[in-house]
Amino acid sequence: MKTVSPPPRLYFCATLWSLVGHPNARREWSLARKMTAIQAAGFDGVAEMFRPELAPHLQRLGLDICGRVFSRDGRDVEGLLKIEAAGGAKYVNCMLGAHDTTPAAATRLIIRTVRIARKLGLSAHLESHRDTCTETPEKLAEIARLYRRKTGTLLPVTWDHSHPAVMKHMLPEDFSRRLLDQPRLIQQSRLFHCRPFGSQHCQIPVTNGRGKLTPEFRDYLAFAEDLFTVWLQGPAPRGELWVCPELGTTVGYHVSTNPPVWPDTIRCRKELLGAWRRAFRRTA
Repeated sequence: MKTVSPPPRLYFCATLWSLVGHPNARREWSLARKMTAIQAAGFDGVAEMFRPELAPHLQRLGLDICGRVFSRDGRDVEGLLKIEAAGGAKYVNCMLGAHDTTPAAATRLIIRTVRIARKLGLSAHLESHRDTCTETPEKLAEIARLYRRKTGTLLPVTWDHSHPAVMKHMLPEDFSRRLLDQPRLIQQSRLFHCRPFGSQHCQIPVTNGRGKLTPEFRDYLAFAEDLFTVWLQGPAPRGELWVCPELGTTVGYHVSTNPPVWPDTIRCRKELLGAWRRAFRRTA
């Protein structure tokens, strides 16, 4: 009798970055209210660096946590990973090195990080991110090659395609062709940061502020459906995929003329879920 693999499960995680200064700087919500809003919006968890004040709210609301570690030289990696393990994380998103970290040095750091995480019961993923060792697609590809050669396994990547898309100023018609050119690495991943992007902006508005999707987001959504399709085409069983609609409010990601970030984040989750369902039908 043929064994049928269970369908993959999709987890949506919000980031508190989407709620910084919400609804405005003078009346910013408390942490308790932010966490309640995340759960009420249908999210399964949060994508955050664990800190003790999160614990009672995670427990109260039944939310999971996807951890985060940031380290330039790796000296503090073990301590940071222990914090995430103690906080109940299963997956940890890692931003390692700097823009000028060589692929060889980065690979050594990543191998050490993944091994420490595994000993702690964590699954560490390396994020494709600006000003880290994976800043360019070329460096990520070389690191993946070296990692495979030294470990015999595929590099676990947290995919945030907004950074390479903007770095290369890719046009929407090229998003899928150029950004999904490493399907095995995509299928290996369990963490996606789905920040809507354009050819010139790392974060674009989801809506026009009046409920209508922007043309730029519709372009991104077509890419997201293709991304999910590639992941679903991977070898069974597929297990689970954790997706963070990572829209932020600070450090230049949010343009002042754009609509508020949190309502757009909620809408982004809804539209990504639709893209996932369409991708699932395409691969069924």
